Amino acid sequence: MDTAEARVNKASVTHVDVLIVGAGISGVGSAYHLQQQCPDRSYVILEMKDTFGGTWETHKYPGVRSDSDLYTFGYRFKPWVGAPIASAGEILTYMGEVIEENGIDSHIRYGHRITRCSLSSEDDLWTVEATRLSDGAGMSFTCNFLWMCQGYYNHEDPFIPDWPGMDSYKGLFVHAQLWDPEIDYTGKRMLVIGSGATAATVIPAFAESAEHVTMLQRSPTYFFCSENKNELADRLREIGIDEPTIHRVVRAQIMYDQDVLTKRCQTEPDVVFEELKELVRQFAGEDFQFEPHFIPRYRVWQQRLAFCPDGDVFKAAAEGKLTVVTDTIDTFTEKGVRTDSGEEIEADIVVAATGFRLSVMGEIPFDVDGEPVDWHETINYRGMMFTGVPNLVWVFGYFRASWTLRVDMLGDFVCNLLNHMGEIGAQRVEVALRDEDEDMEILPWIEEDNFNPNYLMRDIDRLPQRGAKHEWRHNQDYWSERKEIPATDLDGDEFVYDGKHLVNKGQAKKATTA
Repeated sequence: MDTAEARVNKASVTHVDVLIVGAGISGVGSAYHLQQQCPDRSYVILEMKDTFGGTWETHKYPGVRSDSDLYTFGYRFKPWVGAPIASAGEILTYMGEVIEENGIDSHIRYGHRITRCSLSSEDDLWTVEATRLSDGAGMSFTCNFLWMCQGYYNHEDPFIPDWPGMDSYKGLFVHAQLWDPEIDYTGKRMLVIGSGATAATVIPAFAESAEHVTMLQRSPTYFFCSENKNELADRLREIGIDEPTIHRVVRAQIMYDQDVLTKRCQTEPDVVFEELKELVRQFAGEDFQFEPHFIPRYRVWQQRLAFCPDGDVFKAAAEGKLTVVTDTIDTFTEKGVRTDSGEEIEADIVVAATGFRLSVMGEIPFDVDGEPVDWHETINYRGMMFTGVPNLVWVFGYFRASWTLRVDMLGDFVCNLLNHMGEIGAQRVEVALRDEDEDMEILPWIEEDNFNPNYLMRDIDRLPQRGAKHEWRHNQDYWSERKEIPATDLDGDEFVYDGKHLVNKGQAKKATTA
């Protein structure tokens, strides 16, 4: 017995049918669906933080807000009644209501850091070891099914490039993900390194009270500028339509519009870009100059299209509160940074908005029957199940649509899968390549010309692989998956129950959407 095992208090071993990892937007939504669709299943949620919220609890930088509309980022089952783009505080309030209204809080174990997940095929159980952070005690849980809702990035260790001369800088350096709300930037010269959604969020907030803000970017980002309101929702409220109906109709409208936009980005990207520029001009003025700092080098939607409510970033630039520099860093200096072109940028505070560090399964060690799991050696089934790893689903949401759309979708799928296992008396389910997949080409998680943010490309060799056939990949296409996943044949040859394929497929179960 190793030291970690020796510290586990055996009296604290808890068994549940389902163990959910993470009390963020994915974990809370999954718990709701489990309670509604599998009410006889016991469950627990293990959360490392002292409270719920995940992303919305981690990020505390000024102005932190959603970059997806809350009508689709909100859950299917609880109407969103505020402005489309919401602050972190508003999202946490919304999540808190879901937890309270559905009695989910009693199932959450806060302050538990998972240290290992081990599956035994002998008894078809996962053993999940954790450390209770309040006192360092070792805790042990067993479960029949593991629902991974921990997200996809490291909440404690963001990506910071190893820039030369960082030790020589005499001002304050902080990554946005690690921002301390006590930092006072009033009257300060702010330098934000990066140009994505985080930079677009902090810059308008900084611009309100800082002396000046400079954004240093390697390359520009595409933004979708619009007023922070939904005219259809406002009109339906005005004429007295009930909130559940408004939520359903507005979600349908937004998803339809997003589908059209996504397809147009592929078929006529130049036309779409001109339209995006026109939206910017509505807020920043007809004479706003896009060259050279606002012309991205990639096609629209190869990276996330950031929402810019009320064009606030561009208004800051037009009003002279924001200076944009497109260059790379040569070195940090005592007073700021020097770019490769020789420009000196002085700053009192440097904020790195340089993105996430990818985290695969929360960096938790996994093993199956004592053999360590190398996730890159597995092949993913629709981005949620993995060859060689039974009784586990990972909720990995969308980048081109709201993450939570897939939380609801996979909530239906998992619950139907669990109920199907109960109907056929199965204790274990896993996915496996079929005979027809024998010669299928095995490829990286996603192709670079489809979606290529830096955090994904840096660590793509750590992610599970995909197959050349559409069911053996996460295609990032909500509009096709909304039909395909609910229609999944749970008796199909890709599913193996208790080590064998089902013989009688006459009663094929469909994972219908609620």
